[in-house]
Amino acid sequence: MADVNRGNRPLSPHLQVYRPQLNSITSILTRITGNALLIGSLMIVWWFLAAASSPEYFAVANGFVTSWFGDLIMFGSLWAIWYHTLAGARHLIWDEAKMLDLDSADKLGWAVVGGSVLLTIFTVIVI
Repeated sequence: MADVNRGNRPLSPHLQVYRPQLNSITSILTRITGNALLIGSLMIVWWFLAAASSPEYFAVANGFVTSWFGDLIMFGSLWAIWYHTLAGARHLIWDEAKMLDLDSADKLGWAVVGGSVLLTIFTVIVI
């Protein structure tokens, strides 16, 4: 028989009771950082094309890339590279069927988040 209460049930997961978990947040961030890296990459390609075009066009592109907004985009791209790399390493560990229990997965999630921040700060200081 058909389920007559189908319209009365909440969606799954119900947004008022669902608490985002670290694994879901890190998974979403992996997708976001992968797509966000395109912005930084396109900016670098634009800078190289401007350098190959003319000094006047390079001055415009270089002015944007070295502005505070360009620096912000490049800093965010640097963090995204480190985050995406560490998240990929985490997936390689999981592909070997290791550290799949919830406690280990949470530790790996925090390692990816914290490691990406530390490596970004280290890279900015060193370079």
